[in-house]
Amino acid sequence: MTDKITKSEEEWQKQLSPEQYHVTRRAGTEPAFTGKYWKTKDPGTYACVCCGQPLFSSETKFNSGTGWPSFWEPVEESAVVSHTDRTHGMVRTEVRCARCDAHLGHVFEDGPDPTGLRYCMNSASLDLKPNETPKK
Repeated sequence: MTDKITKSEEEWQKQLSPEQYHVTRRAGTEPAFTGKYWKTKDPGTYACVCCGQPLFSSETKFNSGTGWPSFWEPVEESAVVSHTDRTHGMVRTEVRCARCDAHLGHVFEDGPDPTGLRYCMNSASLDLKPNETPKK
């Protein structure tokens, strides 16, 4: 992982679309079945839309039936950080980019083997880099 990236709210707003800003900087959620990657099967690496850090590989993507892109593990454990999220009357585990603190989505313990995890991400927080597969 590289150094942390910190920008002002104004800088993020200039860089991101209104939807990307709402999701990544304001911990928003795009509606299910509307994001551009929820059913994408293209090979590549899903990077953070804010800072470009590689986050997930298409090799770990699966159809969870939820309407959001889902992965069973990040490319590196250090690529993401998790926090307890108690908003909306629920207790969930929020997932953020470790490099720039962008909100990505949530992780649940109902995913497939080998991890049993479902990283349920927002398409608006991701940028698919086709045919790029990070080395583990």
